[in-house]
Amino acid sequence: MTDTRFFPSLAVLTAVFLASGPPPAAATEAVLSAPGASDELRQALEASALTLEAARAPDASAQDIFAAARADYARLVGVLYARGYYGPEVHVTLDGREAADLSPLSVPARIGRVEIRVAPGRPFAFSQALIEPLAPGTELPDGFAPGKPAEAATVRAAAKAGVDGWRAAGHAKAKVAGQSLIADHPDATLAARLRLAPGPAIRFGDLVIAPGSGVREDRLRTIAGLPMGEPFDPDALDRSAERLRRTGAFRSVRLTEAETLGLGNSMDIGLEVVDQKKRRAGAGVEFSSLEGATVSGFWMHRNLMGGAERLRFDFEIAGIGGQDDGGEDLSLSARFDRPAVIDADTGLYLLGAVEDLDEPDYTETNARAGGGLTRIFSPHLKGEAGVLLRYADVSDDLGDRKMTHLTFPVSLTWDRRDDPLDAHKGFYLDGSVTPLLAVGGAAESGALIKADGRIYQQLGSRLVLAGRAQIGSVVGAASDGVPPALLFFSGGGGTVRGQPYQSLAVDLPNGDRIGGRSFIGLSGEARVGVTRAIQMVAFYDAGFVGPDSWVSDGDWQSGAGLGLRYDTGIGPIRFDVAAPVDGDTGDGVQFYIGIGQAF
Repeated sequence: MTDTRFFPSLAVLTAVFLASGPPPAAATEAVLSAPGASDELRQALEASALTLEAARAPDASAQDIFAAARADYARLVGVLYARGYYGPEVHVTLDGREAADLSPLSVPARIGRVEIRVAPGRPFAFSQALIEPLAPGTELPDGFAPGKPAEAATVRAAAKAGVDGWRAAGHAKAKVAGQSLIADHPDATLAARLRLAPGPAIRFGDLVIAPGSGVREDRLRTIAGLPMGEPFDPDALDRSAERLRRTGAFRSVRLTEAETLGLGNSMDIGLEVVDQKKRRAGAGVEFSSLEGATVSGFWMHRNLMGGAERLRFDFEIAGIGGQDDGGEDLSLSARFDRPAVIDADTGLYLLGAVEDLDEPDYTETNARAGGGLTRIFSPHLKGEAGVLLRYADVSDDLGDRKMTHLTFPVSLTWDRRDDPLDAHKGFYLDGSVTPLLAVGGAAESGALIKADGRIYQQLGSRLVLAGRAQIGSVVGAASDGVPPALLFFSGGGGTVRGQPYQSLAVDLPNGDRIGGRSFIGLSGEARVGVTRAIQMVAFYDAGFVGPDSWVSDGDWQSGAGLGLRYDTGIGPIRFDVAAPVDGDTGDGVQFYIGIGQAF
């Protein structure tokens, strides 16, 4: 049987003696035994036992250990019930005396040994697993069935699934109205019967907004997009909260369902938001032994005009102190975003940017301006479509020229990674098509196509395999009809580590070089956790650049190396050392330092 006796005055007496008790005890021996228990169950019991933790603490007093021991009866029984053991015996002894039998007034000044003995008993199985009534389409846990292990967690999961099924059908006030859990100890079975009360079908009422936000109420309603008057849908409620969060204007967003219903079974929804600070700035630094340092930063203003608008300025200086043939690259951009301009999931953006690029094979000064629409199709799928005017003044081995294009960028991103900064599983797909319309100078019409795919697979608790594939193509326009910044090069930290920056290009007959019209990039990494914060990484990169729009003639290069990652809590710091493996574009060892995984 389970000993779960408690004293009504225990909390008061323990508090008094904790305040005036003896000094900390010397090291206390602490053990837990659970004969017949599986390794998984024993580990769960040890993880839950506060007494073991208290006894092993160097500064724990006897009163600390005693208080933990009294709490452990209920904690350990809860662990056993959760796994279907309903006839356990739990004993916690302090120097051979049962903790439940000790008065706080008789706790010794020092406790030398703590022993926890658990006899789990037989695991129970369901003799009956019934929950009714159920909404159409409700999926109960597979384990909630006769003959399956009668774990308390399974009963809770079944109750939650039943309530969630009715809520998904529009019955927001569904609840568990009654339950019967009868344990048959001789047969080690549990009869579980749950009764649900669906309540009435409910419609969304008004959105009741708490004061205090700098965002106007009309904009909060528009951004949330709550379908007032429509049947209740918990997914619609979640979407409204997510729309507000992704604006970046709020530190917290809370939607609450009204306790009482209005006319026609309508239910108001309360909204409370806490604004973020209006302004934010940040900076970053990366370094490569050949490319040099890259310094970047941003300044952002949230809720610019009271409608959750965002204005962001970004700058970057790259190639500082680089050893390649290029110089420093400068860029400055400004972007304005306004959410919910057509509907709750469609936003507007305006963009302006200037760049001065001094690359090994070309120089280019360009400017672009325009705008477009953003669309959130789902929490994982988003897209953009816009119109930008792009002007470029370029000089490369094809000569000096100016060109102006009207571009129509369209992109789609599908992101199913568990963590964008340090993914362990999932995938990422990003594709874009940018038609180019020649409107001035040496420009030619065509299109720029790009795609980036990444996949992550965790094997065990320490190993993550990561792969990446990139493709690019310029179609319809010749190499001298588009800016060199839109052509493709390979080599360096963003493509092939171990190869010099932009070392692979298209070689012309006279010894000159230009960017390619086709590109393939392949990368693979094995990331092995050494400690909680440190990873070792082995990687291999390969890149192809060709003169034609589609892969035909061209050259490959590859590189490989090892790296370290240190997890800072907000993202890993990256250090990679790499060398060329194939190709005649470079030699020697390169190293790279940055923030975040390579991909």
